[in-house]
Amino acid sequence: MILAREVNVFRWSTALKQRVMLLEQIDWQVERGEHWVMLGPNGAGKTTLLHLAAADSHPSGGTVEVLGRRLGATDMRALREDIGLVDARTSRAIPARRPVLETVESGAFNSIALQHQRLNEEHLKRAGELLEVVGLAELATRAFGECSQGERQRVLLARALMPNPDLLLLDEPASGLDLPSREQLVSALSSMAGDDPSLTTVTVTHHLEEIPPTSTHALLIDGGRIVSRGPIAEALTSESVSACFGLPIEVRESSGRWSAAIH
Repeated sequence: MILAREVNVFRWSTALKQRVMLLEQIDWQVERGEHWVMLGPNGAGKTTLLHLAAADSHPSGGTVEVLGRRLGATDMRALREDIGLVDARTSRAIPARRPVLETVESGAFNSIALQHQRLNEEHLKRAGELLEVVGLAELATRAFGECSQGERQRVLLARALMPNPDLLLLDEPASGLDLPSREQLVSALSSMAGDDPSLTTVTVTHHLEEIPPTSTHALLIDGGRIVSRGPIAEALTSESVSACFGLPIEVRESSGRWSAAIH
């Protein structure tokens, strides 16, 4: 699903008059049906790596394959139609007055514009079913801009699932949510994973408490380099999290839910 080999990404800093490495020597492989969580401090390179997986950018060096197609040698626009993405940019781009149901329908072809000429009764049915999955069926006619932050995140999750994507990417989906909204989102993510065993997901977060219990693998990144990766119980340890965040952190797990505290 995702195969990254010796990937480097850099940008030119005008202020420093030199290249700044955002990712360095990244090797990462994600298989079908796996649910990855990506953690690291601010500026670690998480979003940069997610943008590669979303076919939104190219590596400066190395190779990246997404859904069996190599970046730089495939139609990126067509590839993006097979990828679901939940991020802050999408939320800002959705017209505030657009009804929730139409917002979900707009995800059918992974575009902000509602492509009426391409939509059919099956799309309408699927949009309604997805609102049921995320627990928002009663908000179908409400304007997107009138929804709470937590409701908007769940609407965006349903929207990202509209094209029945092979790969779902979530960039800090619980950011800014209060406790009830966070738990409703985590529940929706868990239900989604249980309903479709073939779906592959990658969720970026800063907080272990936001990790869905269905997560199977973890990738820890700091300074553009991988600190730890693999099955979640092996990769998400007190030692690896402490090394990633540069603090003495104790990691706990109970019934698939994770937490962390400085000790």
